[in-house]
Amino acid sequence: MKNTLVLISILLTTIGNAQSKSKSETSKPFVLGIVEEIHSKVLSEIRILNIYLPDGYSTNDTITYPVTYLLDGSADEDFIHVVGLYQFNNFPWIDRVPKSIVVGIANVDRKRDFYFPTTIVEDKKRNPTSGESAKFISFIENELQPFIEKKFKTNASKTIIGQSAGGLLATEILIKKPQLFNKYIIISPSVWWDNCSILKEKSEIYDDHFKGPIAIYVGVGKEGLAPTAIPHVMEVDANLLVEKLKSTKSNNVKVHLDYLPEEDHATVTHQAIFNALRILYPKSEE
Repeated sequence: MKNTLVLISILLTTIGNAQSKSKSETSKPFVLGIVEEIHSKVLSEIRILNIYLPDGYSTNDTITYPVTYLLDGSADEDFIHVVGLYQFNNFPWIDRVPKSIVVGIANVDRKRDFYFPTTIVEDKKRNPTSGESAKFISFIENELQPFIEKKFKTNASKTIIGQSAGGLLATEILIKKPQLFNKYIIISPSVWWDNCSILKEKSEIYDDHFKGPIAIYVGVGKEGLAPTAIPHVMEVDANLLVEKLKSTKSNNVKVHLDYLPEEDHATVTHQAIFNALRILYPKSEE
């Protein structure tokens, strides 16, 4: 009996080892995208890009694709779940959004890159590296976009997605360099920065001769007070931004406000982007 139990034990161990070996021999990595590095002369550093290429992408055909540039685009930030939204909306039975290339820009120092200089001393003390957004915008315009357009099969459609400080950067680009993107997905933007000075900036998008076209989505949750020395409420600031954008005299600027009361600053991003893709790609465009 004892020998029988030992024999059974040996057989089970052998089978288990064989199954384990079989699994290891057939296992493959699950590949979501590719990783590129770009050496930025403007920023004096190497930046990591996480890139998703849509199903069917091929360098051998003539099809070109829209590009979505995602701020906070590290693998442990927003890249994976945002790519999932695009992939989901590309299902043939949904077909809401054109197949797109998604470029996730991994962070190095988001406060440095996303904030412009502030006159509020307390805020500068809390964010000592802040104030170099102009350099980052130059990087996007003069290095990143040309790099992507040279390396991949792109068309003229370009979207930027930014949340919180990233939303402020997307807003700054919209105000100062609106031609860089066709669609702006701005979520919970830190409009409070520098006591809302971004709302006082002049811009060509407010003029009747602005050609565009540009579509803007601004989403905000139930978020309350902003982390600044001068009291600001996130929802109020988002509304002020939308009101300012809607004051444009141009018919080529379309602005959408989306209030998500069941979400807060930490949870709003995913649902807001889902909503934005539905709003910015209406059925009439399909």
